[in-house]
Amino acid sequence: MIDAAVIAGRAADAIYRRGFQVELKADASPVTEADRASEAIILEALARGAGDVPVVAEEQAAECGLPDAPCDEFFLVDPLDGTKEFVARRGEYTVNIALVRAAAPRLGVVYSPSSGRLYAGDVDARRAICSHQLPAAPGAAAREVIHVRPPPARGLTAVASRSHRTPETDAYLARYPIAELVSIGSSLKFCLLAQGTADLYPRLGPTMEWDTAAGHAVLVAAGGIVVGADGATLRYGKPGFRNPSFIASGGIEIHPIDPAEARQ
Repeated sequence: MIDAAVIAGRAADAIYRRGFQVELKADASPVTEADRASEAIILEALARGAGDVPVVAEEQAAECGLPDAPCDEFFLVDPLDGTKEFVARRGEYTVNIALVRAAAPRLGVVYSPSSGRLYAGDVDARRAICSHQLPAAPGAAAREVIHVRPPPARGLTAVASRSHRTPETDAYLARYPIAELVSIGSSLKFCLLAQGTADLYPRLGPTMEWDTAAGHAVLVAAGGIVVGADGATLRYGKPGFRNPSFIASGGIEIHPIDPAEARQ
């Protein structure tokens, strides 16, 4: 999964640097050549290494439709999470690959080609790592084990979506002693919590499962949690592969989401 993410990230980075055309999918969300090239690389790699495990991938789903019912084990792939950031040339996009088993992400890889930050988590082993792996760098970079941090005495650092921040999110954050708010795109929000540089990530609005599964695995492997509005752990393989509102936490106790705040 790590090798596939890095190779796919190299392809996306090359397209990012040379320029690209933007198209709109049926749901009016943007898609580029980089999304498709990255996904093709990942699908080929997963077929070689784990051909008996089904894959649910964003662009394949957009073109062919979603499977009716996933099995107990399957991959979730977002070949370019943060396409809006990619199109705006902010660089805050990632390649996401997750293995889901029994409705929970067990392995996750999040790779940011622009920054070279690579994150991976093994939930069963309770181990999460990060490394600095630029697309053009040969070989594998050194890996550092990461953990969530306890709540800082000076106040919490919250992260929020750059493209999808809402008044409901701000109202929810007002319940906490927030010292700093960081706006950033893609699954990097989960990873900031996992590496102990942020504490809280609320998403009061819908997402797709391939948007969150890899980052979810990295965060849980680092000691964090991801829960829905009801306080239960966010599950996967839901109808339509659509997530409800959720809260991701590093080492802090979270407040439940008021149903009136959640935009499903």
